[in-house]
Amino acid sequence: MKRREFLTKTSLAVGSSILPLSALLQAGAEPGTAATLVKAADWSGLRKLFALSYDYIHLATFLLASHPKPVAEAIERHRRAFDVNPADYWHQHFMTIDGEVAAAAAEYMGGTAGQIALTDSTTMGLALVYSGLTLRPGDEILQTVHDHYSTDLSLQLRAERTGATVRRVALYDKPSQVSVDEVLSKLKAAITPATKVVAVTWVHSCNGVKLPIRAMADLLAEQNKQRTEADQLLFCVDGVHGFGIEDVDVSTLGCDFFIAGTHKWLFGPRGTGVIWGSDKGWAQCKAVIPSFSRSYDVWLGGSTQDQVPVGEHMTPGGFHSFEHRWALPEAFKLHLQLGKANVQQRIHQLNSLTKQGLQQIKGVTLHTPVSAELSSGMVCFDYKDMAPDDVVKALHAKGIIISSTPYRKSYARFAPSLINNEQEISRTLAALSTL
Repeated sequence: MKRREFLTKTSLAVGSSILPLSALLQAGAEPGTAATLVKAADWSGLRKLFALSYDYIHLATFLLASHPKPVAEAIERHRRAFDVNPADYWHQHFMTIDGEVAAAAAEYMGGTAGQIALTDSTTMGLALVYSGLTLRPGDEILQTVHDHYSTDLSLQLRAERTGATVRRVALYDKPSQVSVDEVLSKLKAAITPATKVVAVTWVHSCNGVKLPIRAMADLLAEQNKQRTEADQLLFCVDGVHGFGIEDVDVSTLGCDFFIAGTHKWLFGPRGTGVIWGSDKGWAQCKAVIPSFSRSYDVWLGGSTQDQVPVGEHMTPGGFHSFEHRWALPEAFKLHLQLGKANVQQRIHQLNSLTKQGLQQIKGVTLHTPVSAELSSGMVCFDYKDMAPDDVVKALHAKGIIISSTPYRKSYARFAPSLINNEQEISRTLAALSTL
């Protein structure tokens, strides 16, 4: 029997005769409970779903999320089933589950499941998109000085392989005083006939600025009206620090790619992320890593490539930490149950409270815009003549976990999220004022 025929028949046989999850688990081991639900805008109820220590005030959970109970339970259910019978459990799911996870993502973020690829992180997503972009020698990639190292290096490596060039520009001079007009005017002035890709970051983790993506997309659309099809601008967005906060449908933002990890503000399983691409965007991007699921069936001869959604085709294959990726829908469900509009309102409320309090403390220089229109999630500041890392250490000694921005110019950084409350913000501000 040929290898392809053997694998196909084995997969079909296992898929049709697979035992249910309860039979896969060892005797006496019960499947995990159903996802614990909270009511819309039930912030105190949400906090109880986390194993986060109450010994600290956690103002840096955006770095890497603690798993809320529904996510943790889903991870454990998948892990136990894999441990009991890994081959059968994988064969039962691998041909369809990526599509199911993408469908859950689309319900939350917008677009269609077929436009969404699954990744392990924002960094992986950025690398997959930028490594796959169709570029010609002499094409220019325009990015900003406000981006993360992951964007910088991914673009640099692509330019080296294609003969394209990378140019970095500032979209504002002073973050605390940024305006939409300033961003748009600087962006427009930076575009040249050679520019092919515009790569930006939605919310800047270096200073807390949130870019006006929709307005920027409209500006680029006007530019594209004057360009041939081969010279159309592609608009790529690292969206991780607005994802899980802002109440938007990413397919309406006007970008061609939206890339985000889901293990930060969204509280998804660690080691998960998504890429949404427009039809125009995906048409200009080639796969870098072979995919599995239905693309694997193409290789086996069971289907053709045009039957595979582009998102699945662009999803890296191989064996992953499946229990984490397959539990991702629980994070989307939890946020939808809380209500996307409620989530946005709550985080901006806590951020506004934080910024107002910082403005009352002598010695504080606030670098994040006060306006919610141009900020989201993170509040960056200097305090007296203390180094940012010293502020972090001093507050940690008082039971408060914050962070500093890991950039060439560093600031201290608060990041109030859904697990925080007004009392914790007040205690943090009071502690800072005594340093």
